[in-house]
Amino acid sequence: MPVEITYLGRNCFRLKGRDGTVITDPCPPDSGFVIGKQTANIVTVSRRDDPGYSYTEAISGDHMVLDAPGEYDIGGILVTGIATKRSDGARNIVFICEIDGIRIGHLGLPGTIAFEELKDVDVLLLPVGGGNSLTPNQAADTMTRIEARIAIPMNYKVGGETLDLGPLESFLKETGSKAEPQPRLNVSRSGLPSDLTVMLLEPKLVN
Repeated sequence: MPVEITYLGRNCFRLKGRDGTVITDPCPPDSGFVIGKQTANIVTVSRRDDPGYSYTEAISGDHMVLDAPGEYDIGGILVTGIATKRSDGARNIVFICEIDGIRIGHLGLPGTIAFEELKDVDVLLLPVGGGNSLTPNQAADTMTRIEARIAIPMNYKVGGETLDLGPLESFLKETGSKAEPQPRLNVSRSGLPSDLTVMLLEPKLVN
């Protein structure tokens, strides 16, 4: 069964596999995105001190919230949290989720990156809009150094996004990428591209 990846907005994704569902960095209603009422087995929070990325109230049902470094095995989903330090002194957690044999790396809002820890990631979810995290140039450099098979941008200016972020186009220009946004992505081990490919997902915008 392929892993279904849906972009809900800002840094928030739904990662759905055979063994369960992970929601990353849920964003609040005033973000400009509508993530709706989501159910999940696991919620990862990269910046528990930032309400714009830690709106766990949006997630219902019996779930585990992970907001600290460590290794976790929850219902067959393996999650590794890696602490990184930002230039403003805040702590960011990079999460690697292994779901149905696919390793998905979610960078959160990093300052520095532990590249060695991310070398076997298949799908990379990375911020590209500058502002509170990586600039388009830094994001492009990070993407090529990690050498994932698929890179999916997040945390950029789109729709009614209320943060001061740059547009996605700057990152696409930096990387020479052209891709049509799609509503969701289904990823299986056998379906991974042989070369690094940038893929775009449509966020759930406020109408």
